[in-house]
Parts: sequence; structure tokens; C-alpha cells
Amino acid sequence: MKIGRWVAAVTLAGALLAAPATQAADRPVRIVALGDSLTAGYGLAANEAFPVKLQRALAAKGLATDIANAGVSGDTTSGGLARLDWSVPDGTDAVILELGANDALRGLDPKVTRGALDAMLRQLGERHIPVLLCGMLAPRNMGAEYARAFDAIYPDLVKAYGAILYPFFLDGVATEPKLNQRDGLHPTAAGVDVIVAKILPAVERLLAKVTTDARKTQ
Repeated sequence: MKIGRWVAAVTLAGALLAAPATQAADRPVRIVALGDSLTAGYGLAANEAFPVKLQRALAAKGLATDIANAGVSGDTTSGGLARLDWSVPDGTDAVILELGANDALRGLDPKVTRGALDAMLRQLGERHIPVLLCGMLAPRNMGAEYARAFDAIYPDLVKAYGAILYPFFLDGVATEPKLNQRDGLHPTAAGVDVIVAKILPAVERLLAKVTTDARKTQ
């Protein structure tokens, strides 16, 4: 992970692995990808967005999913919290939560970001919906204290709620010119392919958790 190069670019602009996930025989696993422009597919064709390509990659492995794209460009964690109930409808089996990049870019108080993510994880937990939390890193021009406070949010909340952590959503893509659009912040279609390939094992863990939790309720 090229963290140093990523933060510079931002400044400028196994327990469940033991068995692969299986879904109910009668329907695919219903996942909501709740995020910002990185999820929505800013600057890309609809079929090049992260949720679409992820669903396709899972299908290639024999895993049937229905992944809803609940990405909103420019959204913050507070915005995600405000729309959580209607973005994650009843019947959702799991959530991939990708929010926080815009909070960091705007220099929002990390306490606000933490509070919004905490509330979302708590509410989803109350609804018994497993979560894959996608981490983000703060721009270092905000100072070391800000970076420490922001970066710690994701691992801290995963420990508190038992969610699955993918440490850095843009791992392998950030600051790579050929994998980013001209703004240097949003991935190209090829960049999305890299994200999907890297996050796939974590998503398989999420699906395995859905299966395990469903068996416990039977």
C-alpha cells in the first residue's frame, strides 16, 4: 500500500475463511454498497462502477449476489447516516460501507466522522446486517494529530462492532496515474478492476458471515 503517495495526492486535490460463502438456494445474497463517488462510479459508465464489477467477479466464482449501488457522489458519513434507512431496505443481507473520503478532504472533525460511522454500524447491527467497512486515510496536510485521529476510526469501530475491515479502499490504485482519472482521485475502469480484485477476499468473508448468521437463526 503506497500510503505516503496516496496522502500526498489527496492533499493535492481465518475464522470465516475456512469455507467459501454459499447463498440460499432460492435467491442471491442481497448486498447494498453504501458509499460516495468511489462506489457510485463517478466519471464511469454505469456498467463500470464498483458494485457492478464486484457482482460480476463474484458470479465468476459461482457466488450469486445482487449488489445495489447506493453510492452518492460527494456524500459524507453524516449524509450516509441520514439516508441509511432508505438506502438499506428491509431484506438486505449485508452492507459494504465505503464512506469517509469526503470527510477527510473537507477536513471535517474526526469526531463527527467517527460518530456517524458508529451510528451506522450500531443501527445495522441492531438489524442483524453484517458489514464490510472500507477504510480511508486522512490527507497529511491536515497535520499529524488530525491524521492519527481520522485513520484510527475504522480499525477502532471494527473492533467495537465485529465488522469486517478492508483497511484502505484505494489500495493499489491511489496515486497510480494509469488507474486514475485526470483528477487523480477517482479510479478509471481499470482502477476499479484492481479494487475489486483486492477487496474480493474480504467480500467473500462477508458472504460467509451472512451464511453463518443465517444458519444460527435456523
